[in-house]
Amino acid sequence: MEQVKDFLDESYQLLKLLADIKPKNYYIKTQFKHWSINDVLGHLHIFNHAANVALNSDSEFQKFFTPIESALKNGYSLIEAQKPWLKDLTGLQLLNAWWDGCETVAQTYRNTDPKKRIKWVGPEMSARSSITARQMETWAHGQEIFDVLGVIRSEGDRIKNIAHMGVSTFEWTFKNRNLEVPLEKPFVKLEAPSGRVWEWNDLNSQSSVVGKAVDFASVVTQTRNVKDTEITTRGCSAKVWMKFAQCFAGPPSNPPSPGSRFLKSI
Repeated sequence: MEQVKDFLDESYQLLKLLADIKPKNYYIKTQFKHWSINDVLGHLHIFNHAANVALNSDSEFQKFFTPIESALKNGYSLIEAQKPWLKDLTGLQLLNAWWDGCETVAQTYRNTDPKKRIKWVGPEMSARSSITARQMETWAHGQEIFDVLGVIRSEGDRIKNIAHMGVSTFEWTFKNRNLEVPLEKPFVKLEAPSGRVWEWNDLNSQSSVVGKAVDFASVVTQTRNVKDTEITTRGCSAKVWMKFAQCFAGPPSNPPSPGSRFLKSI
């Protein structure tokens, strides 16, 4: 699966960013729920591991995830719920463990049937969707680290995987909020980092979403409010979609407020 290479390339970008930072900088708080860089890395590490477990065994995944699910139901935050598994991993030791996990996931998924069904936190998904979700989470949570360190990320056309996930979860965004799903999907036209143009859905749709692929990915992963991007919309369904877009599983999540997520000046 090409998506395996895309996941590993996305992860390597983050590895390069963090390889030489000072130990104390892992405790810097990001603009995402005040998670520290340690928290972000720990979250990526544990769910990479979960994706690997899920690929191997439905029952083992359920056994792995049940304590986390129980902690969340008892009012613990996700960061608190993941600590028993992470134990004392922080800083460079956590970075190395996370990267080793990335390579393990890539190796495991590389020779897997892309259509294999895998149990997950939300609805089950295909192996292809699972590894794409790992790229998506790495890209999205990586953004808060790039932002807080004041570094502009070099984007590649592998972001198409995330854009496609965003388009594919159009209906999910509405259903997840108990909103009526529009009968017609908006036409989506995005400019890739390379300058290529990608299109989805019917050109003659009464609604549309147009802009850069990076901006679109930022909206559907909720790393930016749509008002902080150059995305343009036409039609009610497109406007509502971009207001609440959510390409990831879980209960309805609101996007960041305008201006609250940005690249810091260092």
